[in-house]
Amino acid sequence: MAKFQKSTILVALICSAFITNLSANVKSSSIVTADYYQKFTPEPLFKETTIDILDNLRERHYRHIPVDDKLSANIFDSYLKLLDPSRLHFLASDIEQLSVYRHKLDDSIQKGDLNPAYKIFNRYQQRRIERLIYAINFLENDYDSIDFEVDEFFNIDREKTKWPETQQDADEIWRKRLKNDILAQKLSDSPPDDVQETLLKRYKSRLNRLSKTRSRDIFQNFMTALSQSYGPHTQYFSPRLSENFDINMSLSLEGIGAVLTIDNEYTKVVRLVTEGPADKAGQLKPSDHITAVGQGTTGEMVDVVGWRLDDVVGLIRGKKNTTVRLTIVPSGSAGKQPKTIQIVRNRVKLEDQSAKAKIIEVEQEGRSRKIGVISLPTFYLDFKAYRQGDPNYKSTTGDVRKLIKKLKKDKIDGLVVDLRNNGGGSLQEVNSLIGLFIKQGPTVQIRNTNGRIDLLGDSDSEVLYDGPLVVMVNRLSASASEIFAGAIQDYNRGIIVGGQTFGKGTVQSLLPVDQGQIKLTLAKFYRVSGKSTQNRGVLPDIYFPENIDIEQIGESSLPEALPWDQIRSASYNALTPIKPLIPKLTELHQQRIKQDPEFHYLAERMKHFKEQREITQLSLNASTRKVEIDQNKQWALDLENRLRKSRGDKPYLDYAELKAAEELRTAEKSDPDHNSEPDTLLREGAEVLLDYIQYSAPSLVTH
Repeated sequence: MAKFQKSTILVALICSAFITNLSANVKSSSIVTADYYQKFTPEPLFKETTIDILDNLRERHYRHIPVDDKLSANIFDSYLKLLDPSRLHFLASDIEQLSVYRHKLDDSIQKGDLNPAYKIFNRYQQRRIERLIYAINFLENDYDSIDFEVDEFFNIDREKTKWPETQQDADEIWRKRLKNDILAQKLSDSPPDDVQETLLKRYKSRLNRLSKTRSRDIFQNFMTALSQSYGPHTQYFSPRLSENFDINMSLSLEGIGAVLTIDNEYTKVVRLVTEGPADKAGQLKPSDHITAVGQGTTGEMVDVVGWRLDDVVGLIRGKKNTTVRLTIVPSGSAGKQPKTIQIVRNRVKLEDQSAKAKIIEVEQEGRSRKIGVISLPTFYLDFKAYRQGDPNYKSTTGDVRKLIKKLKKDKIDGLVVDLRNNGGGSLQEVNSLIGLFIKQGPTVQIRNTNGRIDLLGDSDSEVLYDGPLVVMVNRLSASASEIFAGAIQDYNRGIIVGGQTFGKGTVQSLLPVDQGQIKLTLAKFYRVSGKSTQNRGVLPDIYFPENIDIEQIGESSLPEALPWDQIRSASYNALTPIKPLIPKLTELHQQRIKQDPEFHYLAERMKHFKEQREITQLSLNASTRKVEIDQNKQWALDLENRLRKSRGDKPYLDYAELKAAEELRTAEKSDPDHNSEPDTLLREGAEVLLDYIQYSAPSLVTH
């Protein structure tokens, strides 16, 4: 069972090219690029490891993929995308020449022959060095001659564009890219005199850091391309990464509480740990890009664009109660305007992740009703105490059981279980937690790679809580959260409200290979109704405005994600169908939010976010760009002031006052005595629950 008890999102490492005999500081603009190339060749020990990894993928992975030309082409494309996702380095002629390997990688991998992979990387190395030297020369020699009043544009979405045909085409792309870098810095809070120096440091640092790449890094890259051709959660870990596996997830336990990955030379936030330092600070969001890291409140900001992930993690981690500053480009920010935030490092304590309960009072037809709320950040279990037979071991189910008993003594009228941002956890715990709400029966089906289906369920006929129930979810509710929400929905036990969940419906396990470990997808979750939670997630009965971009975050946004499907339904006894009530409950919900300024605020923010995401090019005219930035600031100010006016609060005079107020709110959030702001979505969840009670009281009796 242990292999089913933890769901994690792994970080991928994208390594740089290698350059030799390069001085610590690139000072000369007349670098002869050919003098610095070193061609890599695979180490002999990689042969057996490659064969071992392929055997595990072929024989044990849930997805049975023939090792043929089709897989070879997929690996080839994946490898190119891993190395050069924005098509900024390879030329079209390079791709044409390297395409000789497109349908040969399957044959070479089966023999443990990595020479094609290394030849592809060596060409990438050559082009990357050329591009970085071009950037340094441009910043040193052409910086003062840049014309920011010319009407031209920079394409910020190059993943599906053509590869540059010639060196001149590549130079033009990079000229615009550098011009955009300069303009973004000039229009940010950076001192004007520091812009050239900052960017020169960035590109010289990236060139110098190429010297840290080793043959094993190229092997790691290619094995990542191979393994992720089977699915996004399949990953190879070299011995060094295996020894430091906790580093990949360490920010979940100490530091700022964030899981990171590499995205096109930027460090990208995958998710935040609920109740972790970054989550509490409220300034860092999923999909944000981190471009620089500083120590303390005044330490130098170190540019980390192009850095290896483990090196970035090393800068962000630190001792408890120390401050780290991050320069970030917010997700959905078409203007790519960076801002600097600060977070106080801390360790995420078990009690911070524990289930919590409260009662909120909601008016209904002139009567105050008590709604119990249980917030569940994760599905946790103290495995050590459990295995030692400690009767008082800490667990989700044990804690929720106590909370429900207390809420029942307080005579609540209904219960909301809040699973928003809950990324999953112990399968054992979600299974037992469902049992608190149903008489008995299956809770989840698990199909392994051989097609065998195992059934987990609740054999205890006791129902701790049989009253009205609403479960709140969003796009960051994943894995075990989806099992819980899916079971409640299939049993007609309660109403699911919020947004479409993440769609993580697969099971992974770490297995040893010749050199290191491989994380394989070994099984797939299915609801008792037979529907998979994979890819589609759980669809709520009533949708709430979503403040998370489902096209950028979630299983369906990941390459090679396993598809949704379904199997035969398990045998289970559902309660009276809720579906006939949904149209009426939705109508009442829509009537409320139509008049609710808080929901208007959320909807407008998401609409603006999507509009910004649709922008694929940026003006390189300084005047035009400044107007666009000012318009965005005015939009934010107007939106916030409309909300404040509806609350009876004094409007902000200008954008500077708005930002100062946001910084103050962030500081207050870190104060344990600070009263959190009203949760609009939670209150609406309680309103839906009251509607449910009013229109369906007879059907809430357990059959």
